[in-house]
Amino acid sequence: MGAQLRVYKRRIRAITATKKITKAMEMISASRIVKAQRKVAASMPYATELTRAVTAVATGSNAKHALTTEVEAPTRAAVLLITSDRGLAGGYSSNAIKQADRLTERLRAEGKEVDAYIVGRKGVAYYGFRERKIADSWTGFTDRPEYADAKRVAGPLIEAIQADTAEGGIDELHIVYTEFVSMMTQNAVDSRMLPLSLDKAAEETSTKGEILPLFDFEPSAEDVLDALLPRYVESRIYNALLQSAASEHAARRRAMKSATDNAGDLIKSLSRLANAARQAEITQEISEIVGGASAMADATAGSDK
Repeated sequence: MGAQLRVYKRRIRAITATKKITKAMEMISASRIVKAQRKVAASMPYATELTRAVTAVATGSNAKHALTTEVEAPTRAAVLLITSDRGLAGGYSSNAIKQADRLTERLRAEGKEVDAYIVGRKGVAYYGFRERKIADSWTGFTDRPEYADAKRVAGPLIEAIQADTAEGGIDELHIVYTEFVSMMTQNAVDSRMLPLSLDKAAEETSTKGEILPLFDFEPSAEDVLDALLPRYVESRIYNALLQSAASEHAARRRAMKSATDNAGDLIKSLSRLANAARQAEITQEISEIVGGASAMADATAGSDK
């Protein structure tokens, strides 16, 4: 019985230590969510105005550019998947990976070859374990991305969209990330980044009743689009990285809170079992003492006779 009590106490100490770790991780994630939300809000005006500028150039000219012109028969697409560098975030990375798999299947059903670009160690490990080809990958910054990270990711994608498909170029660029809706809701979504859908962009960036200004482009609309292309791709990727980071922290906070609560429930259950074992041990010792005293009394009474 004493050995069983020691086992319970050992497990309680181990779970208590784990509970302290999960509680600390929960608090860290909760503090980082606020910072990530502020960055998302700060990035939105720039991305919105940049999209408005691109839409204005495209609708105000007849320029044909990779940023806005649909390919008649697209044959190759790129999918940028944003996952996490670390685990312990519930289904955050797996949901994004499943969304990317569904998008890839849809694109292949349309007769397009798909190149995978991965952000985050979880996505890289998933594709590597299944021996899937990865065009390029980036790791080490998913929980706190900077604009420089977005530029580094955007570089190969911009080169691919500008190159000819015969030389490894792409006709379409899609992005899969986790949209931050609220502290309790984060949705894995996919969207086509290039070519830009002008109708959708105008709907997202316009204000009801707004009269759009007329523009003159110098030196030409094509040159303006060439200058705006990298800025547009970088801003969209940066916003997706920020939303994914906020979603990752929210998912990790929720997962760590659940782990902390479960650890507390398990400690209570083990404490009850330990108390029961202690009471049984005490009862057994009392019974042994009483039995020994009774035996001694019987032996003493026998010797007196």
